[in-house]
Amino acid sequence: MLPPIETIVENFEFIDDWEERYRYIIELGRMLPPADEALHAEANKVQGCASQVWLDLGLDGSGGEPRLHLRGDSDAHIVRGLVALMVALFDGQTPRKAAETDAFALYTRLGLGEHLTPQRSNGVRAMADRIHRDATRMAAEAP
Repeated sequence: MLPPIETIVENFEFIDDWEERYRYIIELGRMLPPADEALHAEANKVQGCASQVWLDLGLDGSGGEPRLHLRGDSDAHIVRGLVALMVALFDGQTPRKAAETDAFALYTRLGLGEHLTPQRSNGVRAMADRIHRDATRMAAEAP
């Protein structure tokens, strides 16, 4: 199970060495639940990523106010870790809060833009844009 996003940020900032930070990101990816075949549907595939990335954003209304349920996967270890960052950031948020959250700001805060390839950066932006778009739609449809 993934730690809360605040814990991930604290851990990340505690690690000085970028090789160790990469290992931590990969470890976060390993903490994602195994993906079932339904997640790998074409409709869940994120366009604009160099690696294959799948995101499924749904609503869980079992606890009162509907909350996002985000699942994700990738065929690349480091990218699966970046997906895990998105899951930790958005899973359990209300659609409105998620629509107002700047996922790319987290990416920048962690300094990932300076240490990942431009293709990976574009992939992170594509994931963030997809989640923002879906959360915005869900927030607009909410009663």
